[in-house]
Amino acid sequence: MPEIFYKILLIIVVIMMFNIMIFVHELGHFLAARWRGLQVDRFQIWFGKPIWKKEINGVQYGLGWIPAGGFVALPQMAAMESIEGDNLVGKPLPPVSPLDKIIVAIAGPVFSLLLAITAALAVWGLGKPQDALKSNVVGNIIAESPALGILLPGDKILEVDGEPVKWYAGRVFDDIRTRIMLTEGDSVDFTIERGGQVQTVTTKFMIKETPFFKRRALPQIGMAPSRPAIITSFSKTKTPGPAERGGLMPADEIVAVNGQTIYSPSQVSSLITVAGENEMEFSVKRGEETLTFQVTPQKPKSDFYKNPIIGIGFDHEVGYSTEILYQNPYEQVTESLKTMWMTLKTVASPTSNVGIDQLAGPIGIAKTKFLLLQQEHGWLRVLAFFVLFNVNLALLNMLPIPVLDGGHIVMALLEWVRGKPLPQRFMEVLQTGFALVLMGFMLYVTTKDIGDEVPDKEIEGDRAIEWPTTS
Repeated sequence: MPEIFYKILLIIVVIMMFNIMIFVHELGHFLAARWRGLQVDRFQIWFGKPIWKKEINGVQYGLGWIPAGGFVALPQMAAMESIEGDNLVGKPLPPVSPLDKIIVAIAGPVFSLLLAITAALAVWGLGKPQDALKSNVVGNIIAESPALGILLPGDKILEVDGEPVKWYAGRVFDDIRTRIMLTEGDSVDFTIERGGQVQTVTTKFMIKETPFFKRRALPQIGMAPSRPAIITSFSKTKTPGPAERGGLMPADEIVAVNGQTIYSPSQVSSLITVAGENEMEFSVKRGEETLTFQVTPQKPKSDFYKNPIIGIGFDHEVGYSTEILYQNPYEQVTESLKTMWMTLKTVASPTSNVGIDQLAGPIGIAKTKFLLLQQEHGWLRVLAFFVLFNVNLALLNMLPIPVLDGGHIVMALLEWVRGKPLPQRFMEVLQTGFALVLMGFMLYVTTKDIGDEVPDKEIEGDRAIEWPTTS
């Protein structure tokens, strides 16, 4: 299949998955309303004026023009004429009990959770891919970074901010990378093992500046994880570069440079930069042998390269592994709830470095699904994400915010306590106001989704490598 048609197919799949999630959630409200005898005016996927609509048995079914969410118009639940349109019946409707309102409101999240469990059953049988870098050893500390001189290559990280860690990446909220990104305050505490001794060190972090239309960057300390420094390629040039002339070959694993043990490809690059154009000694594993070569870095004839290099490339995926997990639905849903709780807790914390601009809107979520589909085991990845997203949809809708299902439940409970409905005008203003706030929030995060797609300005300069003439 041509690539363009394949990508179009993936886009269609992503759109269909969105619509399935929205449809099932709103179907819960619709069926519960029918069961409890409520008037149903509209059943619409997406917000805004319908671009398609059809009336069947007194219910107007439609598709809105704003691709975010959906609704079932239930005039006896709460007045929402400014958002959902006027009451189609055109006459006053009898009131419904607070219990009926609660049942109808909670049905949407229940259906979303049932959809998540259904998908989780499929994931249990088919498997869930998990990418991980199973290393908790420091591979390198980048020059001029906050952790320089505080953490050292070879340090074994046991805890980050008091939380035990075993992997660098791939354990959701239990890995080193995520714990650093979610750190609060202005520093990160590490419990490390160095030279057989356990100690605690503290480092500041940096947050890269980004344009106003992009998301803020997350905290980083300038650390690279430990993984093999295996040469995968040489720079493409007309003449051999320093590495080739020195005797290095693809598939060589660099184990030491100038007698210093190597823990990562990043460390090799840093040592080359420090060496300048001085001769260096490389110890490499080639098959069963350990060989030593002398290599002198050179600065290519190009303004793009500011420092001498030796002309080698590394595979940055080396060290990562993919496992297929067979978690039961309980484990999947529990993990999704934990993920959601940690996200809400971090975003809401006044000392957190993560804000609402880091949350994804419809475009960002669609992009995530699209990228997942293009990876190895893409369908399994999207199915696992489908579980997470539906659990999140159920949980978020239960927040006690007017317009959301949790808000409807709170207002129904207040009505129950008061013994009479809340003032109609108050309800309409409250619902409409929060609906506009919610739409504004969705618009805001969507601008960040779009802004992140704007490429960073390229560094000027010729990247082609041409080595200086050597005698």
